[in-house]
Amino acid sequence: MAINSPSPSPTPTPGSSKPDNSQNFKIGAIIAIALLAIVAVTFLVLWRNSAGESEKLGYELNESEQLKAELEKQYYEALSELEELRGSNEELNALIESQKDELKASKDKIDALLRDSRNLASARKEIKNLTAQAEQYLAEINQLRAENEELTARTVELTEENSHLTTNLDSAQVRNMELSSAKAALTSEKEVLEADRARLAKKVNIASVVKVNNIEVDGLKMRSSGKSVTRKTAKNIDQLQVCFKTSANQVTEPGVEQFVIRIINPLGETLAVQELGSGVFTNNASGEQIRYTQIKEVDYDRDEQNLCIVWAPNQPFQEGNYSVEIYNKGYLAGSSDFSLR
Repeated sequence: MAINSPSPSPTPTPGSSKPDNSQNFKIGAIIAIALLAIVAVTFLVLWRNSAGESEKLGYELNESEQLKAELEKQYYEALSELEELRGSNEELNALIESQKDELKASKDKIDALLRDSRNLASARKEIKNLTAQAEQYLAEINQLRAENEELTARTVELTEENSHLTTNLDSAQVRNMELSSAKAALTSEKEVLEADRARLAKKVNIASVVKVNNIEVDGLKMRSSGKSVTRKTAKNIDQLQVCFKTSANQVTEPGVEQFVIRIINPLGETLAVQELGSGVFTNNASGEQIRYTQIKEVDYDRDEQNLCIVWAPNQPFQEGNYSVEIYNKGYLAGSSDFSLR
């Protein structure tokens, strides 16, 4: 049996692995260069950003300092100008103090803004507002001072005028006292004359009262025929007829005279129905307001006249004693009594 010997292994060709190593080296070198480039670019960008931020920060710090300096300048100039306006007027001085407090509050607000660089724009705006605020305060104080000076001058003028008026017033008061004394004397004399005239007028009025007499009262019963008959019992009458006679009075002026008639029932009540002409008059002897039953008007000619009224109240009459009072010019001119059974 023949034995086959193993085939010999192929012998590697010298230099066959060098191309692979070279290729890997080149790739690694490229990657390393790329990474270095990226690092360099990144560093450059960061450096530039850092430089920009530093420059910006430096600018903001510089501007903040400038704004602080400007704020201090504006604030203390405003305080100085306000202090120069201080004077003897307490109200103006109090206003100045109030304005200084407001300016201090504005300054504190701006100082707080300047602590943060992000608020520089707001701080600039507030500084402008503070400047305008200070100018406004100064204008107000100057205007008030001018008005105060004008008022002071006017006060001096009015004081002089008042002094002049006081002098004139003293003279006028003396004259007024003299006139008051004269007026009092005239008033007293007038009151006396008026009192005398009132007494005389009352006497004349009383003297001119037209007296009445022959007062007669009859109870009447109206029949269906329209005629009335006289009755004496209360239950048989529905009307009262009051007749009287006026006296002659030469003191009384001719003309219309009124005679106020009161019919008083047994209870002391005045018979009165407003719809039938009843009302109230003043008793001039006592000043009392009294109800009346009816009024009779007549054209008086200073001579005797017979007058009558009829009282028909459409209600029953009471039994008992009645009274009749007749007044002229507010005074009692006559009276009488009658009875109904």
